[in-house]
Amino acid sequence: MIKNKNQYINREISWLKFNERVLQESADKNVPLIERLRFAGIFSNNLDEFFKVRYATVKRIVDAGKKGKSVLGGEIAKDLLDEITKIVIKQQAKSIEIIREIEKELEDQNIFLITENELSESQEEFVKKYFLQNVSPQLTTIILSDYAEFPTLKDTAAYLAIRMLLKPDDRTRETSRKIEKRFALIEIPKGIERFVVLPRDRDRDYVIMLDDVIRFCMDSIFTMFDYSTISAHMIKITRDAELDIDNDLSKSFIEKIYSSVEGRKISDPVRFVYDKNIGKDTLEFLKEKMNVEDTDSVIPGGRYHNKRDYLSFPSLGRQDLLYDKITPLPIKGLSLEGSLLEKIADKDYLLYTPYQTFAYVLKFLREAALDPKVKTIKITVYRLANDSQVAACLSNAVKNGKQVTLQIELRARFDEHANIRYAEELQAEGVKLIFGVPGLKVHSKICLIEREEAGLMRRYGFISTGNFNESTAKIYTDYTLFTANEPILKELNKVFDFFETTYKINKYKHLIVSPHYTTKVFKQLIDQEIDNAKAGKEAFIKIKMNSFTSYDMVDRLYKASNAGVKIQLIIRGICCLVPGVKGMSENIEAISIVDKFLEHPRVFIFCNDGDTKAYISSADFMTRNLENRVEVGCPIYDEDVKQELLDTFEISWADNVKARVFNEAQDNAYRKNDKEKVRSQFAMYDYYLDKLKD
Repeated sequence: MIKNKNQYINREISWLKFNERVLQESADKNVPLIERLRFAGIFSNNLDEFFKVRYATVKRIVDAGKKGKSVLGGEIAKDLLDEITKIVIKQQAKSIEIIREIEKELEDQNIFLITENELSESQEEFVKKYFLQNVSPQLTTIILSDYAEFPTLKDTAAYLAIRMLLKPDDRTRETSRKIEKRFALIEIPKGIERFVVLPRDRDRDYVIMLDDVIRFCMDSIFTMFDYSTISAHMIKITRDAELDIDNDLSKSFIEKIYSSVEGRKISDPVRFVYDKNIGKDTLEFLKEKMNVEDTDSVIPGGRYHNKRDYLSFPSLGRQDLLYDKITPLPIKGLSLEGSLLEKIADKDYLLYTPYQTFAYVLKFLREAALDPKVKTIKITVYRLANDSQVAACLSNAVKNGKQVTLQIELRARFDEHANIRYAEELQAEGVKLIFGVPGLKVHSKICLIEREEAGLMRRYGFISTGNFNESTAKIYTDYTLFTANEPILKELNKVFDFFETTYKINKYKHLIVSPHYTTKVFKQLIDQEIDNAKAGKEAFIKIKMNSFTSYDMVDRLYKASNAGVKIQLIIRGICCLVPGVKGMSENIEAISIVDKFLEHPRVFIFCNDGDTKAYISSADFMTRNLENRVEVGCPIYDEDVKQELLDTFEISWADNVKARVFNEAQDNAYRKNDKEKVRSQFAMYDYYLDKLKD
C-alpha cells in the first residue's frame, strides 16, 4: 500500500530515466564518436519498445476508464501519460541536439553527413544511379486523397509525407483561384541500409541518409504530376504491441501466438511522431485520416525518425572511432580442448560473458550431442540468435540418437516469429517441444543432460542469468554456472517435470524457483539479515539486477535498512526504490552502470553472519518475475566460484566513471569520489586476464 508520495518511484518514469542514461552515453565525449551515434540508436530503439509496451499498457487503463493507481505506484493513469509525453518530447529534443553535435565532430574527422542539397555533381550522378538500381524497385508510394481509404501504416516504419502544389492547367488558370494540393506517402524501404556511403573524395568520407536519396529523386517518382512545389517530411506511428491471445480451442498454441503477433499490424496507434517543420495543412490532413487526437501522444521530432538505424551506422574503416574489440578469455582451468564434462565432474566453473567466451556453452552442447554415453538433453530457450548454433547442436543431438526436450517460450516479446520458426524446425527434426505453462512465461535459463556412467545416470548442467544466444553474448554481461552438483541438478530435473505436469508443485531445498518460492525465499534471506542486524551482528545485502519494480520487495528492503542492514544495489534499468532517505532507506545505496556492454546479470549476496550466501538467477525483483514467470535461482556452493562472484560485484560497485547514483532527484548524476578511477567493465576484463596469469 502506498504510504506517501515519495516512497516509490513510478516504474514508467524510472524507465525513461534509464533511457536518459543511454542518451548520456551518446553525449559523453569520452565514448568513441561512432559509438556515440550507436548509443543514440539504442536510445531510439528503446523508446520505440517503451511506447509499444509500457505506454500502451497505461493507455489501455485510461481507455478502460480506470485510474490505475494501485498498479502505477499511486499515479493516475491519465496524468502519467501526460507526464510521459512531456519527458519524451524533452528527451527527443535533446537527442536531436546531441546528434547535431556528433555530426559536427565527425566533420572534424573528415566524415560528412550531407543532405540532398549538398551533393556535388559527381555525387548527384552516383545518387541517381543508386536510386534507380537499388531504391526505386523497392519503393512503396501511395497517393492519398479525400475519398480513398487511408492505408494502414506499419508499426515504427518511417514514411515521407509528400505535399505537392499542382500547377493549374491552361483551361483553369484564369478562372480558378484555388491551388490544388496532392498528398502522398513514401515508405522508407527496410531492406536497404539507411546510410548510403558515397565515393570517397580527397580523404573525405561522405554519407547520405536513404531518406535524402529519395528526396533528391522525387522528380523521377512523381514524373506524372505537374507540380510547382513539392516537400517531404518524415512521420511514423508506434502501435500497441501487447499480445491478445484468443481462447479458440481448435487452434494450437503456435497458431494462437502467430495470430496474436499478426494482430499487432493493425493494433491501435499509441504514438505519432512527425517532423516539426511539416506544413500545418499536411499535419492536419494526416491526423484526420489516421484518427489521431491531440490528446494522444503526438510528438514533434526532427528531420529523421527511426534513429535506431544509427545502430548500424557504417564504420568507414575508422577503428579509431570505435571501441577496441576485446578477445573473450578462456576460463582458468577449463580448456576448450578435451572433455568439458570430465572437468565439470570434478568442480563447478563460472562463465562471465563477454569477458570470457560463450564457446563453452556451445562446446558443452556439442559434446553432449556426440557423446554416446549421453542419453538425454533438456533445455529452456527464451531468445536465440538469428542463425543459432545452439539450435544446430540440439538438432545434431537428435540425429545422434539423444532424447532432446526443448521448452521454448513462444511469447518472448518481439522474438515470437523467430521462436515459432525454430520450434517448427526443431520439431520436424525430432526434438520434443514443450510450450510452457498456462498463464506463465518460462524465463529460466537452464540446461540438464543425463549421462550413463558405470551403469548409473549422472547429471551435468548449466544455469545462467542470460539467454543462450551467441550474438547477445558478445555485448550482454551474464553469468553461467557449469555444475555436476547432484542435489542442484536433481532439483533442476523437477523444474522440467513441472513444465509437463503443471498441476504438481515441487519442493526445493536448493534452487529458488518462481512463481511458487522466489518471493518467500528472498524474504526469508532478507529477514535473516534483519535479525542479525538487530542482534548486533554484521549484516549486509548486495544485489545486482536489471530492474527493481516489486513494491513488496522494496518495502522489505526499507525494513532491512531501518534495522541497520547495509544494502548495496546495482540496478541497470528501472528502480522504484528511493535510496538514502533518512528514516526510510538511509542504509541503502543504489547505482546504475551504463557503458560499452549491457549489464544483464542477477546476483544476490547475503552476509549470513559471516557465512556468505550467494545466488545467481534469471529473475529480477519485478512482479512479473516473482509471480508470473518460471524463473530459476541457483545457490553458489563452490568457494572459488563464490569468491569470483564477490570479487566481480565489488569491481562493479567500485565504478566511479560510468556509475550513476539513484537518488530522490532522479537526476542521473555520475558517481564522483576521490578514489582511483575505476571503469568497471574495463577493470572486469583485467581481473580475468590477471586470473589467467596467476
